[in-house]
Amino acid sequence: MLIKNFKDKYWSCIGLAIALVIMILGITNYPQPVEAKLPAKSAIKDSRILLRNALPIKNELIREVQTTLEAQPRQANLKRWGSMAKDIKRVQNILSENQDKLLASTTSESAGVENLKKLKVALVPLQDAIANKDRNKIKPQIEQALEYVGNLEALMVTGFPFSVPEAYANLPQLKGRATVELETSKGAITIVLDGYNAPVNAGQFADLVQRGFYNGLTFNRADDDYFLQGGDPEGVSDGFVDPATGKVRTVPMEVKVPDQEVPFYGFTLSDLGLARTLPVLPFSAFGTIAMAHPADDVNGGSSQFFLYLFESDLTPAGLNLIDGNYTAFGYLKDGVEVLRKLKLGDEIISARIIEGAENLVQP
Repeated sequence: MLIKNFKDKYWSCIGLAIALVIMILGITNYPQPVEAKLPAKSAIKDSRILLRNALPIKNELIREVQTTLEAQPRQANLKRWGSMAKDIKRVQNILSENQDKLLASTTSESAGVENLKKLKVALVPLQDAIANKDRNKIKPQIEQALEYVGNLEALMVTGFPFSVPEAYANLPQLKGRATVELETSKGAITIVLDGYNAPVNAGQFADLVQRGFYNGLTFNRADDDYFLQGGDPEGVSDGFVDPATGKVRTVPMEVKVPDQEVPFYGFTLSDLGLARTLPVLPFSAFGTIAMAHPADDVNGGSSQFFLYLFESDLTPAGLNLIDGNYTAFGYLKDGVEVLRKLKLGDEIISARIIEGAENLVQP
């Protein structure tokens, strides 16, 4: 399960007569790539937005608040002050006029009230920054407001949204989210594991973290521009040997697409004729974490994982060569600069779950 020779080709056909760029990606032991093209809009590269979008909720009011606020930094760059003022006013009206509907969707009314109150308060200085056309203050104030939006959305998750196929009942499953801290020789990074959309692969990783499996291992494959891979025990590619069975424990290919209640298991989106479908967890954010697997077996992933490092405006989510061909199961939360410094041979000193361990369900 080595990673090398990613080949990822992008080209634009919007009135251009020549190819703009050919980018080389590489993950060894992976299926052949499918054709890619540039999408009509830019990929979402902020992992916080991707994680909010991936929550299994159906409250359209809070989603409108979320998307409106997320659009404000770009609006500020374009100096659309009048439009921004109207947007924030609309958000305030939604929060004031639909408070009961918003709180009715939460699992804790008291926590919902608290976050709703904080959100309303956070919008006041944002309004002032817009009125004063102060772009420097808008982004941090938007991020603060979106933190409370994310808290509200998390409170709207009423339970695990689907049943994992019985075929994988013998594997650990993450029924929700968990945060993992990796202490490395270059510093600490934290990663949010999303079991709502990849419970089996996120569960495998979380279980190995709890077992101390990754402690002392080094990053064994790397390309400074594209990926950093770890989880190879003693330099071999067998993966995790389950002491209960004496055999290598593997996890299936697992990818969820919008409007599909249950992830697809056992096949890549390319296999299913959905190569250009945007997964719920796309490879568009720096630090996306995913499971490595052999070239001839998409269901052969075990302990090796990789962190996706490539970031470019020409990395279209859903239309590149990685989305849907590998199982993404989370995103980097903190430690961007540490991850940038990590290289081949650097050590994972320790790995531990610092939040959400109660969501890991053992078979």
